[in-house]
Amino acid sequence: MAETVLFESESEQTRAAIASYLRNVAETLESGRDVTLKAGNESVTVDPPAQPTFGVRAERDGPEGAGELRIGFELGWDNGDDRLDEPEDSGWTSSK
Repeated sequence: MAETVLFESESEQTRAAIASYLRNVAETLESGRDVTLKAGNESVTVDPPAQPTFGVRAERDGPEGAGELRIGFELGWDNGDDRLDEPEDSGWTSSK
């Protein structure tokens, strides 16, 4: 089955802004609330289960010592009924 991208955003930000965003997502997950990802006019809300799969990845695009480095964090779970909603809000935050 093909993968469908529901939301994607990429922008340069300060470390402090990234940490704040990740902290908001972490607090939302910890509280058991839905997680809303927003950027501009795009947003998606998901309801992760109590125990999703969590992955962390570091990668390099290009030769060693050059190219682009990335760190990725991923939550995954089987999609169940009523797990996805697309709100109409704008801005780039996680729900809190």
